[in-house]
Amino acid sequence: MRNYTHRSRFPFVMTMLTLVFLYTPLIVVAVASFNASKYGGAWTGFSLKWYERLFQDNAIWDALVNTLVIALIATFFATLLGTLAALALHRSKHKLKGIYSALVYTPLVVPDILQGIGLLLLFEIVLSTFGEWMRRTFGIEMGLGMTTIVIAHITFCLSYVTMVVLGRLQEFDRSVIEAAQDLGASGLYTFFRVTLPIISPGIIAGALFSFTLSIDDFVITFFVKGAGDTTLPIYIQSAMRRGTPAVINALSVIFLLMTFVLVFVTQRLLTDKKGLKK
Repeated sequence: MRNYTHRSRFPFVMTMLTLVFLYTPLIVVAVASFNASKYGGAWTGFSLKWYERLFQDNAIWDALVNTLVIALIATFFATLLGTLAALALHRSKHKLKGIYSALVYTPLVVPDILQGIGLLLLFEIVLSTFGEWMRRTFGIEMGLGMTTIVIAHITFCLSYVTMVVLGRLQEFDRSVIEAAQDLGASGLYTFFRVTLPIISPGIIAGALFSFTLSIDDFVITFFVKGAGDTTLPIYIQSAMRRGTPAVINALSVIFLLMTFVLVFVTQRLLTDKKGLKK
């Protein structure tokens, strides 16, 4: 009995040690954001001046606006395309369905650096092929910039949305649709009034997941951005190379809070609701 009790506590202890290891750096950053010391080497007193400077730094807010614009556009299109892809995979009976699924899920396991290099090479080929023609014909200058960043973010966010929505569809009760069709509902009416409301928690969770990933991305954005196009992760990396400005600690705390809220909302949406089960 004693051996059993001892063994049952081991996974719990290891889990707690892992959580402490993961969250200790975050706690250190949070504490350092309230330290009056510029570099946080020693505690010199409690201060909110770094939060004040954060709200006065226009460069950070310009980078934040770029990040939010990219994230919102990428989230919209990734959610739309990812939901359609999930519906197609769920309903498909084609013998090549396994290959289609593999193509959709492959970006989930491909390292970001490989995706970034691949997208950069693709954009360079497209720009070298059609750039001059677009400039002469339509007067449009094509190059690496906000557009290529948005396309890249849609590319890797799409797979995550598909995964989340498809997971919701796999728990979908097909009898509800059959009942609606037996009552004379059309296919379009059934989709918007029956299917969409049931899978909407998965769609919203996928959108939140996509939004978080887009805001957080650094590696792929670094490869496909143009000169002068700065997102918040790029700005933070550049600032950290010049030292460890305490204002970055304050910014990190704000983003940690935002991330925790988004993760909490996503988890709540992914949790099965008793009313939907009934």
